[in-house]
Amino acid sequence: MTLTHPSPTQDVLATAAFDHERVLITTGQRSGLTICVAVHSTKLGQALGGARVWQYDSWADALYDALRLSSAMTLKNAVAGINRGGGKSVVYVPRGVTLDAERTHNAMLDLGDAVESLNGAYMTAEDVGTSAELMAVVAERTAHVCGLPPEQGGVGEPADATAAGVYAGLQSTLEALFGSRDVAGRHIVIAGLGQVGGRLARHLAADGATLTVADVNPARRELADQLSAAWVDPADAHRVKADLFVPCGLGGVLTPTVIDELQVSGVVGAANNQLASRDCAARLRERGILWAPDFVVNGGGVIFLALASEGADQARIDARVNAIGDTIAAIYREADANDITTLDAAERIARSRLEA
Repeated sequence: MTLTHPSPTQDVLATAAFDHERVLITTGQRSGLTICVAVHSTKLGQALGGARVWQYDSWADALYDALRLSSAMTLKNAVAGINRGGGKSVVYVPRGVTLDAERTHNAMLDLGDAVESLNGAYMTAEDVGTSAELMAVVAERTAHVCGLPPEQGGVGEPADATAAGVYAGLQSTLEALFGSRDVAGRHIVIAGLGQVGGRLARHLAADGATLTVADVNPARRELADQLSAAWVDPADAHRVKADLFVPCGLGGVLTPTVIDELQVSGVVGAANNQLASRDCAARLRERGILWAPDFVVNGGGVIFLALASEGADQARIDARVNAIGDTIAAIYREADANDITTLDAAERIARSRLEA
């Protein structure tokens, strides 16, 4: 393929090492939208990862997102201990384009065709911009989809499990920093009040945390008011002096500039690919800010989807999700003992399983 207008993303694509098993880029016959499906690894089993519908500046940006998100899913699923590989799908929506209900429906049918063409290498699920109901549309074209509504025989959306896993990781982070898992009285900043961030905010408020919250959608200020949480502009959320910063929006939030401006002791959140670049993990460590690797903390959703699809009962699922806190604690110990970043420590766990 020829990219005629170089951009920072295209430069990255041109120079990055390619280690994916399979990548599909196709134009949906019904929607006319570009769909990217990236299968990073099937070493542990069928690749599992959500389908994202989002606006980008170019289809190359959408492709890059699919590549980086799918590789993160390999790590996430390996650390989570499930027999699934890593994959991701992205439906590219050009900037300024709003999808109506019909085109969204058609895009999901197109996504189903794309997934089906991979002959079982990849299973999709809901992610940013999609839902259990939209996965039911995907299921009209392929059986390789999970997280359908319960009334249609599915296991439902995984947001509750994702939020529960983040909460467990948050408690372990508090314990590592302050010697107690208790959130009461702790000042926590949540950036992003979507499916997971909103659930997390409710849980933390109920347990007595002091909250400052932000979201690009001003309508979510209503939730802040309900929880008696302070509201700040999303651009200023990371500058608030608090105990923890909890990014729950899109990835890449932890840039060098943001890290230098943080006024917290730790960062733990649901957002995928939080680090703008790998060296940002070392920058956080140098500043004395404890970072919980995102692909570990937000693994509750894939644990839920994998185990529920296999018929596991709720008690078993809850135990596995809550064990995310134990994994985070072990990562912190490993990082301290070997004077390495928490990113390096988490990747050691993933590699040990992938290489076993």
